[in-house]
Amino acid sequence: MAIFKGAGVAIITPFHEDGSVNYEKLGELIEFQIANKTDAIIICGTTGEASTLTHEEHLECIKYTIDKVAKRVPVVAGTGSNCTETAIYLSQEAEKYGADALLVVTPYYNKATQKGLIAHYTAVADSVKLPIIMYNVPSRTGCNIQPETAVALAKNVENIVAIKEATGNISQVAKLMQLADGCIDVYSGNDDQIVPILSLGGLGVISVLSNVAPEETHNIVELYMNGRVKESAQLQLRALPLIDQLFCEVNPIPVKAAVNLMGMEVGPLRMPMTEIEEAHKESLKKAMEEFGINVK
Repeated sequence: MAIFKGAGVAIITPFHEDGSVNYEKLGELIEFQIANKTDAIIICGTTGEASTLTHEEHLECIKYTIDKVAKRVPVVAGTGSNCTETAIYLSQEAEKYGADALLVVTPYYNKATQKGLIAHYTAVADSVKLPIIMYNVPSRTGCNIQPETAVALAKNVENIVAIKEATGNISQVAKLMQLADGCIDVYSGNDDQIVPILSLGGLGVISVLSNVAPEETHNIVELYMNGRVKESAQLQLRALPLIDQLFCEVNPIPVKAAVNLMGMEVGPLRMPMTEIEEAHKESLKKAMEEFGINVK
């Protein structure tokens, strides 16, 4: 059974001005998402600035989210690391807290061979009982899960059940789907490729766009799943200018600026992320307004 179908938000982590995690604001963001049809909450991913959270903050964000969501939608905890032992530790803790699933990114910086990826994911999966979504984002990690590797893991490791595909390479996704023959669930990791990946049999998206347009992102998937493909595609295309602006600088710089422009006061970024350039901020604001988002 799928972890979720639809649009799961890769939720940002709000900070106070002093840089500490703002848990009260995180709670507000979670309520906003659930009220606007988000199908799952993905906490402590790339968009959540997990790489600059301490282990203690990382785990506290996961625990807070699980408790706040209270089983209303699935909570997927980002527990990946470039150190296998750290990924195991974070995954086991998230399981204890009651996460519904784990999102485990490929090792970054030190990277891994395909053999290394199989060993890494198998070790993490064997340490827990939770279903695991592999996260394939070579642009950030320098490491690509080849379709053959993903299928081998899904067929040989019981709780490796899905992959977040953020290669941007639709041909690779097509090959994965052909080789998998239904043995692995696929989620788009790119907001501009939701409909293309759905057309190949994907189940939805793990989305940055959902931070600012949760209902519309949910609707792209729901319309497609309900056979209203043309309307789904139209909404996908209408969102493209906004999606482009949400990636005008490295994620999550623009999306955090966007949520602040909505008046949600989610605070600054942690270095080495820096605040959005003023020209980009104006372009982002214009795209948000044209999409129908109320900017304060």
